[in-house]
Amino acid sequence: MEKLFTLIDKNYEEIVEIRRHLHEYPELSFEEVETPAYIAAYHKELGHEVREGVGGRGVVAVLRGAKPGKTVALRADFDALAIQEENDIPYKSKVAGKMHACGHDGHTATLLGLAKALNKMKSEITGNIIFIHQHAEEVAPGGAKPMIEDGCLDGVDVIFGTHLWAPTPIGEILVRDGAIMAAADKVEIAIQGKGGHGAEPHHSIDAVTLASQFVISAQQLISRRIDPLKSAVLTIGHFEAINPFNVIADRVKLAGTIRTFEESVRTQMEQELEAVLNATCQAFGASYEYRYTRGYPPVYNHQKETEFVAQLASTVPGVEQVKTCPPFMVGEDFAYYLEKVPGTFFFTGAKSPEWETAYPHHHARFNFDERAMLIAAKTLGKATLEYLKEY
Repeated sequence: MEKLFTLIDKNYEEIVEIRRHLHEYPELSFEEVETPAYIAAYHKELGHEVREGVGGRGVVAVLRGAKPGKTVALRADFDALAIQEENDIPYKSKVAGKMHACGHDGHTATLLGLAKALNKMKSEITGNIIFIHQHAEEVAPGGAKPMIEDGCLDGVDVIFGTHLWAPTPIGEILVRDGAIMAAADKVEIAIQGKGGHGAEPHHSIDAVTLASQFVISAQQLISRRIDPLKSAVLTIGHFEAINPFNVIADRVKLAGTIRTFEESVRTQMEQELEAVLNATCQAFGASYEYRYTRGYPPVYNHQKETEFVAQLASTVPGVEQVKTCPPFMVGEDFAYYLEKVPGTFFFTGAKSPEWETAYPHHHARFNFDERAMLIAAKTLGKATLEYLKEY
């Protein structure tokens, strides 16, 4: 294990270089071209078996050890977000309106740096290691599901993954058995009223007023319809009524997200949200369109594999504390991998102690302490070698 850690440390400057290169040239979900080509070329240079275009734009590389054994899969995503970067850094995004605002550039650099270190130890490895580089994590239906359908998990015995987590101080590893991340669904609504003069509301059906009433009423589903011992989040993030200031809008478009952990609550939210919408519109003679799209399922970690990582992480250099975290309402299509094979997904703290403020994920000024990539690589690497040795 010391040899692995030493090799990862030697790769650190290259890992940072890779991360910054990817950060400068972000590509959005389902639009990735140069990023997967870069990843594939890197693995080919190492001599790994490489398959490109997996499930669309994914890349799968295989390192075969000197002796037959179990197969461990490690996954990193590589898509960016449609956000204009506001950071003043030397490696700022060079693509207008796009940036790595969630750390996927760091995930990819971490896995590539780890792959290089493990490659130098292949004569000592029993079993196989599959590096899953996934496209399109940010936008449902995501890249995980089509990659699985295209065989990325064939022969895999266990899968591990991590997310660099900016709100958590560097040196902390967050684990949780069972539900750690929520189902992430999308709702799209259009309310059709009757336009009119802003001075004569009695001759119209004001879609803005109706939509506003609906947004407020819908929040009561959380406080008055959902079991208080269960969890749900409803956020309407898009409210559009483009109109002159003195004209009553006839149509409003809304869009939002619903987050849940339990299937019964998920179904209840889908049905009762429309019931509130229907009642609001009927009361004033308006009509509506309603579309509820189920996104990623909840991420459920397997107990044995979670305990396995929690125990070994405490002895990884740079790890000061391993904590059991509460469930997060954010979503991740890593859920699909865990539906197929045992495994666990954990968070690697990435907040620098030198920062007063850590901007949240998906923020235009998001960043992370690059030293967290060392901790992530060493934790994933140790989990891989320990698993292949023990099982």
